[in-house]
Amino acid sequence: MAKICDRCKKETFVTTMSMFNIQNCCPNCTEKERAHPKFKEARDVELEQLQAGNYNYEGIGLPDDLKEETL
Repeated sequence: MAKICDRCKKETFVTTMSMFNIQNCCPNCTEKERAHPKFKEARDVELEQLQAGNYNYEGIGLPDDLKEETL
């Protein structure tokens, strides 16, 4: 069953949770996110939060230049 990407709003059969926020992203949006300069920071902070027991961490926030791509 197809899903809708939270970021680009396109239909997809596969989603991955964003490292920046709680959006479920299609492979194209995930690839753009992984290429972003702040991706490593987002991944590292999420790991720290999980290790501290915060399983409801919502991310460092979506960078503005990735937000623009959703319009």
